[in-house]
Amino acid sequence: MSVNKIEMTLKQTLVDAVVKGGLKDEVDITKVVIEIPKDTKNGDYSSNIAMQLTRELRQNPRMIATAIIENLDLEAGNIERVEIAGPGFINFFMKGDALTSVITEVLNEKEHYGHSQYGQGEKFDIEFVSANPTGDLHLGHARCAALGDSICRIMQAAGYDVTREYYINDAGKQIDNLAYSLKARYHQAFGIEQALPEDGYYGKDVKEIAQKIKEEVGDRYLNDNSDEAYQFFRNIGVEKELDKLKEVLEDFGVHFNVWFSETTLYRENKIEPTLQRLKDGGYTYEQDDALWLKTTEFGDDKDRVLIKSDGSYTYLTPDISYHLNKFDRGYDKLVDLLGADHHGYIARMKAAIQALGYNAEQLNIDIIQMVRLVRDGQEVKMSKRTGNAVTIRDLIDDIGVDATRYFFASKAGSSMFDFDLDLAASKSNDNPVYYAQYAHARMCSIEALANKAGIETANHFEKVVSPKEIELLKHINEFRNVIIDGATQRAPHKIATYIQRLATLFHSFYNECKVVDENDKELSSQRLALVAATKITLRNALDLIGVSAPEKM
Repeated sequence: MSVNKIEMTLKQTLVDAVVKGGLKDEVDITKVVIEIPKDTKNGDYSSNIAMQLTRELRQNPRMIATAIIENLDLEAGNIERVEIAGPGFINFFMKGDALTSVITEVLNEKEHYGHSQYGQGEKFDIEFVSANPTGDLHLGHARCAALGDSICRIMQAAGYDVTREYYINDAGKQIDNLAYSLKARYHQAFGIEQALPEDGYYGKDVKEIAQKIKEEVGDRYLNDNSDEAYQFFRNIGVEKELDKLKEVLEDFGVHFNVWFSETTLYRENKIEPTLQRLKDGGYTYEQDDALWLKTTEFGDDKDRVLIKSDGSYTYLTPDISYHLNKFDRGYDKLVDLLGADHHGYIARMKAAIQALGYNAEQLNIDIIQMVRLVRDGQEVKMSKRTGNAVTIRDLIDDIGVDATRYFFASKAGSSMFDFDLDLAASKSNDNPVYYAQYAHARMCSIEALANKAGIETANHFEKVVSPKEIELLKHINEFRNVIIDGATQRAPHKIATYIQRLATLFHSFYNECKVVDENDKELSSQRLALVAATKITLRNALDLIGVSAPEKM
């Protein structure tokens, strides 16, 4: 649905003309399509409504288009003139103030321009990153963090009520391995040889935590093999690793509202009642001394084990309880952003929430594909286990938050992505983030120049009529629709694409239209308003993907 004022007015004018012309008694306005033609000779806006109605009315689309045009209220639609093109397209040429009114809108709404109440406060819980607290966040986590946070920003701008959530996997075997690795490193800090577990953590971070423990508690746990000692290493390991994760994510511009610990599911006895609810619903059965969930009843390719024959839970069981907990907290919909190795997880978790009485549409699982780092045309390899992984911290230090986040936001999460480090670090127009930020800095310098010349921003725009200005205005006017598209499809790349087009149109306008002209201060002041509106729109768009808008470059 469009919430763009010009397009909504055109849609309503078309609907009224269809009814007035006796073609139909009523028309669903949400089905009416308005587009911006690629060639401005075909008008400012175009609609294929005549072709849409052809099958239903059993008439030639050009005849339908003619009937619509004869009944169009040009005044109400703010339309200068109308043409029929091709098989029956209706092309609209707008009155000047129809388009320039967007300048006033942007200048009035400032940082809220582009925002809407489209989502009507629907409550979403968006869980992303959720890496085990056992080491640094690497490349895959960086992509997930950038996309997840951008999705949240875009959805909030579109009027959704969004909670950012991180699920702390602090109850599994990996945490045992962290505790034993930390204990071994603690002994090694005293010069006592002790082997790390087979799947232990060899990163330097574990060594650093062990050294801190030595400094804080001395040799208290050297000869202590009690459960209390194990719990000490386990708790301090998770705490220190989590602190580090939180710090680097904040530095990356990613803030979580909720940090949910898996261990609370056990501590607060959430799992057994969930199992009981599934049993009471008739969705479980016992076979081979194990408890199974009938996920095939909801489209999964096979049923899934909940409790193994040894009495232990599969990883799916606490996950089901966790998703139920989120629904119990009052969310309308849940979104999980998961890595490329989680494809098989989607059907079974959707089946589980349906077994609990929810709709499959209330859980959305977006798979974030792998990313390769490329430098000098060669892949930069990484290995988390040996501590040689490329981390978020490396990316922040190497190319900065802005370039990293922009590059991750610019490609759909569902596609594989080669991240070109050389391009991201370059200061050239080939680098999309540099190109966009340079446009913003240029706008700031134009404003400074105008200020020095004593030129103020106008509040009327009858001289803003050149094709480059009109193209720029139409793109600014599309911003609210693009945000809604980006929100409903959870697609930050739509915002990045919008930013690139906005920067291109601005640079094109700037190269052809002199803004600060002391010989024509009236035109200058009106163009200055267009620059101010473009600057606000660009800054708002960059903010949606967590990228700054510098005033100088």
